[in-house]
Amino acid sequence: MPLTHLEPSPEQIEQEKIYRTMGLTEDEYVEVKRLLGRKPNYTETGLFSVMWSEHCSYKTSKPLLKQFPTSGKRVLQGPGEGAGIIDIGDGQAVVFKIESHNHPSAIEPYQGAATGVGGIIRDVFSMGARPVALLDSLRFGDLNNSRVRYVFEEVVSGIAGYGNCIGIPTVGGELQFDDCYNGNPLVNAMCVGIMNHEDIQVGQARGIGNTVMYVGASTGRDGINGATFASEEISDKSDEKRSAVQVGDPFMEKLLVEACLELTKHEALVGIQDMGAAGLVSSASEMAAKAGVGIHMNLDLIPQRETEMTPYEMMLSESQERMLIVIKKGSEEEIKAIFARWGLHAVAVGEVIEEEVLRLEHKGQIVAEVPSDALASAPVRHMPSKVPAEYTDNQAAPVWIPVIEDYAGTIKKLLVQPTLASKDWVTRQYDYMVQTNTVVAPGSDAAVVRVRGTKKGLAMTTDCNAKYLALDPLVGGKIAVAEAARNIVCSGAVPLGITDCLNFGTPENPEVFWEMEESVKGMAEACKVLETPVISGNVSLYNETDHEAIDPTPVVGMVGLVEDLDRVATVSFKNEGDAVYVVGQAAPEFGGSALQIMFEGKASGKPPVLNLELEKKRQSQVLAAIQSGLVSSAHDISEGGLAAAIADAVFGTSLGADLHFTTDPAVELFSETQSRYLISVPEASMKAFESAVDGAVLVGRVTRNDKITLEFASDTVTLDRPELEKDWRGVLSCIMSAKN
Repeated sequence: MPLTHLEPSPEQIEQEKIYRTMGLTEDEYVEVKRLLGRKPNYTETGLFSVMWSEHCSYKTSKPLLKQFPTSGKRVLQGPGEGAGIIDIGDGQAVVFKIESHNHPSAIEPYQGAATGVGGIIRDVFSMGARPVALLDSLRFGDLNNSRVRYVFEEVVSGIAGYGNCIGIPTVGGELQFDDCYNGNPLVNAMCVGIMNHEDIQVGQARGIGNTVMYVGASTGRDGINGATFASEEISDKSDEKRSAVQVGDPFMEKLLVEACLELTKHEALVGIQDMGAAGLVSSASEMAAKAGVGIHMNLDLIPQRETEMTPYEMMLSESQERMLIVIKKGSEEEIKAIFARWGLHAVAVGEVIEEEVLRLEHKGQIVAEVPSDALASAPVRHMPSKVPAEYTDNQAAPVWIPVIEDYAGTIKKLLVQPTLASKDWVTRQYDYMVQTNTVVAPGSDAAVVRVRGTKKGLAMTTDCNAKYLALDPLVGGKIAVAEAARNIVCSGAVPLGITDCLNFGTPENPEVFWEMEESVKGMAEACKVLETPVISGNVSLYNETDHEAIDPTPVVGMVGLVEDLDRVATVSFKNEGDAVYVVGQAAPEFGGSALQIMFEGKASGKPPVLNLELEKKRQSQVLAAIQSGLVSSAHDISEGGLAAAIADAVFGTSLGADLHFTTDPAVELFSETQSRYLISVPEASMKAFESAVDGAVLVGRVTRNDKITLEFASDTVTLDRPELEKDWRGVLSCIMSAKN
């Protein structure tokens, strides 16, 4: 095949091993030659390098992902399309997915975060759904580090800038800080949409002779090799790859949302897919492969915002706000008219062909011809695994028990740890009320968004305690799913399903791959017991800096259904005189706890035990109590233990609490024993609540004052709510305002 100017020949690519600099291994290059029956040219090598990258192909994680349950009575679309879909009744469905943009955010944090938001929005509306909410899951290093503060500030600005401008509320998420993320932050973005069943779309190029159209913004040179960059660890040379980071335009995306949602109502639409990671090559090859067909594309017709772009650049560019669609032949002018109304490109660039190849034409010549299915099906890698010595040591370590002399002082110090402190500095930058559907705003266990025209709502959350996974990835994986479900239940919703973002280090490291195996095994087991199928997700590997991996951080995004918005619960105490209950008895489980990390500077030992059958039973009973109207407030007891949960319940109110315990104060206040809840109940509902929820222990009352009184047999702890809350709210603002 002819060369584009200045590109190395197929012989040079092989002899100089240029394919290795593009991301292909020796074995993979040999396989490409076998598939083609010849040496690939430069463009073809580029196509395989991005499509066979870990970021696009999941070549090392596929064997593990098969463990996840992906079907259920409500599941309308599982993994394999832009996003998953779950039935919510009355002919409606919820669509959601989470994805990572970690590497781009590490080197260009504003655009890295912004384009992460833009990409996940496109995944949702490509299914035919209107996006109604955004969430995030963020991890950063030590805020005493000036680079970490800069990345944190810019990432939050990027998320806010894109979400606020496009008009989709950012309603929830999570934020944690730990040294393991100093060089490699995690920026995971989740989008939730609502649609009618009849509007469901898929990314498939069906129908021989049908027209392939490029719609949206023009193609530039930004984001080239972004997928490959995301499939290698971060180093001191990563700043040289800023060109691999895309540049987003939320105003253009808003136009694209509306045009594509109008398009999904048109009978001519056959298939639609976002040009996300790997750009045009991924959308074209995947749409063709899923339909068992091929695509012939004329690259001269691609809208370009830069001159003299090569086929390699056009196919691998990850310029934002672009989609590839397949329409019935003969309807081109109607489709162009839709996009013209929104001021967007809509150009016929190719057609569906019977031969199962991706054939690219440029300046009258065929510049690439490769099997479409081969591009979309990278060789699977079965990696060796090894139990880390650190895991073995932690399993054998004696139980860590804190020695506390000043309980009030310890609670105050715990609540101003950045991970536990108020996230107001972040959430006030987000417009979480746009679209006016937000029922429960950021700050509760789960956000809740109404389904317009009904009494229903959608509860949503993101969760993962990476410290538990660092100690025991099997148990930690179970807890990540269980905690997400508890947060959904505490809002009064039935957990429906999850989307996950599996953030790990380098899979070539056998100890990291073992962490992956165990984490997925634990998550899958919890999903099966709790009946929360995995309907979509993302794998983000190579999260390392100078060979130091992050803690295993498989983030769980979960959505639940609120049947009646009049029965939504939040964490805050509501009424003076309400009875306060703790559901579940604390055990001396401090491994990986916020208290241990504050005292010791690291996690050690075993994480809390999780009994999935007990977890399911408690969730069912607590949810039934909330749905029956017996509960004033509900909050799961998790990071920071009961002490943090009590603070959450009184902050933002004019209320206090008078609570009495017969247990050990250190265990009661700071243990992170699982499957526990802090619940307030009106006096008139006490008997019914106690009958409905096993293991509910009455510990006191909500008071109308500024004091939190915690009485134990050996000690009485008194805290001033306004003072405690002022310190808690000011942490991040103080750190960020003093950054210079």
